Amino acid sequence: MATEPMSSASALIHAGTQRELGSPVVAPPMLTSVFASAGEPATGYARGDNPTWTALERALGVLEDADAVVFASGQAASMALMLALARGRHTIVLPREGYYNARVLATRLRPHGAEPAVVDLQDLGAVESELGRGPAVLWAETPTNPLLRVADLTALGELAAKAGAPMVVDNTLATGALQRPLDYGAAASLCSLTKAASGHSDVIVGAVMTRDNALAAELREWRALGGGIAGPMEAWLALRGLKTLPLRIARQSKSALGIAEYLAGHPRVRAVHYPGTCQRTLAVARAQMPGGFGPLLSFEVAGAAADADAVIMAARLIVPATSFGGVESTWERRARWPGETAPEALIRLSVGVEPVADLIADIARSLEARTA
Repeated sequence: MATEPMSSASALIHAGTQRELGSPVVAPPMLTSVFASAGEPATGYARGDNPTWTALERALGVLEDADAVVFASGQAASMALMLALARGRHTIVLPREGYYNARVLATRLRPHGAEPAVVDLQDLGAVESELGRGPAVLWAETPTNPLLRVADLTALGELAAKAGAPMVVDNTLATGALQRPLDYGAAASLCSLTKAASGHSDVIVGAVMTRDNALAAELREWRALGGGIAGPMEAWLALRGLKTLPLRIARQSKSALGIAEYLAGHPRVRAVHYPGTCQRTLAVARAQMPGGFGPLLSFEVAGAAADADAVIMAARLIVPATSFGGVESTWERRARWPGETAPEALIRLSVGVEPVADLIADIARSLEARTA
């Protein structure tokens, strides 16, 4: 008898669920470094595999209809991707205003001789020009961190295909719940599960999703050789958080849009950056992210860095902290990090799942703060 198709939300909730009578519904983390084994081929060392990773990878695969490879962190996943894709290529084309550690990694690593080149991903002519300089990898990010700029994945995918360049999309902010880069021709979708995907600010894990079997196999080889493996407890926590991702990110997206609209009319705010309020790219954002625009927004306080710091420290509810996507709302002045390209008075706000009225009240009170 044919089975009814299961929605991705239901499949995500039941990933790793055990149904055998007498077994625990939630499989415990497999806390071992070695498995009993003998003979050939040689197996049994847990750097190569762990059932807890497998359950998490299956869940991630549901979100993007892909093969997922889990890593110790988003940076470990990024390094494996650069090593796997840049061999024999001249350039890695990266966004000028995206996550700065990706640029740092490309500069330090220069995998297989590929040189990093930064470009404005909204300038399609500039992207095409960089891709035309020789064999390249296109490393996209949308929305970007921390300026929340939206790139047109359809257009970028066409340019990458024309140039014969594999396209990677950092999908950390949107996650596979809101955006599926592989549908736009990306060779790989990269996600720091540390952020909204796991959603509880208690784990560091990363992953790559791909529909290219050869690439997935090579990524697993780099993971084992480089030792960039996720611990089973980390994988278990990420899987637990992932099950509620659709619920969390829908609420966070709705609240973030309301807060962005509130901030746009505040006299102490001179600029708001959010995909749902940027008219220039709103149509593209709606097409690529039909379920919402994500939990992250940023805004620029009128004044200098000290004024933004005063606002942050005046909050009673929103926590002063880095990272984003957790159930608790956090914010920080992003330019405090060396290497970040954000304006000095820009505050990056990660909207949690608290009632939006409470968050707006806390923001309103904090914006009254002044430097001493």
